[in-house]
Amino acid sequence: MTIVPLPTTLFELRDVDVDFGNVPALRKVSLTIRAGECVALVGANGSGKSTLLRLLHCLLQPTRGQAFCVARKRQAMLFQQPYLLRTSVLNNVALGLWLRGTRWREARAQARPALARVGMEALATRSAKALSGGQQQRLAMARAWALNPEVLLLDEPTASLDPNAKREVEQMMDDFVRAGDLCDGLASAQHTMAGSPAMVFSSHNLGQVKRLARRVIYLERGHVIADLSVDDFFYGSLPEAASLFLKGERIL
Repeated sequence: MTIVPLPTTLFELRDVDVDFGNVPALRKVSLTIRAGECVALVGANGSGKSTLLRLLHCLLQPTRGQAFCVARKRQAMLFQQPYLLRTSVLNNVALGLWLRGTRWREARAQARPALARVGMEALATRSAKALSGGQQQRLAMARAWALNPEVLLLDEPTASLDPNAKREVEQMMDDFVRAGDLCDGLASAQHTMAGSPAMVFSSHNLGQVKRLARRVIYLERGHVIADLSVDDFFYGSLPEAASLFLKGERIL
């Protein structure tokens, strides 16, 4: 008999609250995310998606409750507006590796294939600040990819991009997903063993969620209202609030 290891727990939240002063951002959030999962966070603006991602990336601490969110050496987060340094495209990627302990010459060498993977090797010497919005997101993805992350967190990665740039970034997300055998139709226990990478992203683009995710978490006013497989979320029975959101009728 073959024994298949259970997926590793990457994040576990138990009755977590996050407050910003007197403003509640998350309320009684309990969830578990394991290796090999591809999870989409959906909900209206202000529902708590960005706060939850920052909590998972150890940029925030819970006000109350328990959060098992260990900052991993191979964990990367992409923000809505990528933070780029005033240096070349190549150096922006190499610096991420250097900060993780890679020698500078080796970091620059490793940065080149990461740029090639996102189709930006020809722009290696250009100033990162001179890039278009779509190119900046691709550069941020290259910087994350170069770290060979176990966990990739993305906050509205295609927001404010034109249709062509959205397709490019979404294709890179899909490539990351498929490279780790995360969310294809053949996903099974053997693809979700310990060590498999995971991706968690927030998005207002429900078509994107349907294409990329295999699990959907719907938040409203800091509460998790639904936590379902992508098929159950789009085609199953939902709580009323989530159903109205899906129909575009939820007004907060």
